Amino acid sequence: MIDLYTAATPNGHKVSIALEELGLPYTLKVLNLSEGEQRHPDYLKINPNGRIPAIVDHEAGGFSVFESGAVLIYLAEKTGRLMPTDVQGRSRVLQWLMFQMGGIGPMMGQANVFFRYFPEKIPAAIDRYQGECKRLFRVLDGHLEHHEYLAGDYSIADIANWAWVRTHRWSGVDMDDLPHLKRWRNAIRARPAVQRGITQPASTMDLERDGDDGAKRFAEDARRIVETGQSVHSSKGAA
Repeated sequence: MIDLYTAATPNGHKVSIALEELGLPYTLKVLNLSEGEQRHPDYLKINPNGRIPAIVDHEAGGFSVFESGAVLIYLAEKTGRLMPTDVQGRSRVLQWLMFQMGGIGPMMGQANVFFRYFPEKIPAAIDRYQGECKRLFRVLDGHLEHHEYLAGDYSIADIANWAWVRTHRWSGVDMDDLPHLKRWRNAIRARPAVQRGITQPASTMDLERDGDDGAKRFAEDARRIVETGQSVHSSKGAA
């Protein structure tokens, strides 16, 4: 059995999707980020960085893994699925996984901060991060013009990138002119395991759109964390 410590974020949903795709039994342990639960001493023993997601694999003697990309690699190697075992095939998957970890995730995260959360709108910062997101989306679109998935068969690289790309509207980045990226997004969204994974846990809002009360509350909580570097109800930092 695996314990999954997580929250309803793109990084959290990467791992829940992978667990659902692999059919591995797991126990969901949802951390309240606004309450600072990710900074509790017991959790810091699992993830010293105080972020989500992390897993504890009880079949492996309580072995813990943190950082979403590292968790995906661990699960793929544990099961022999969602990543090839040959050197070049494995490398292709890891290249596109690193593309998400070093590009898509950080750039969309910064776009969210400046577009959604900062009380003061700084056009140059918004333009910079939304522009870089769109550039990265074009890279994906160009590659997907000639490939069904990012690295051969469906893999952890697709899961990692999809979990972020699907929230593009929240970052203020459109995909209307990227037909191959849209095709890929829709194909992955239709997978039953993916549909289950994005409800583990379910978000209080739909990150694929905005404008409802849930979106406003989500943005307000995130804004407080960004402004202060602290959780909403705790003096300890948020994930």
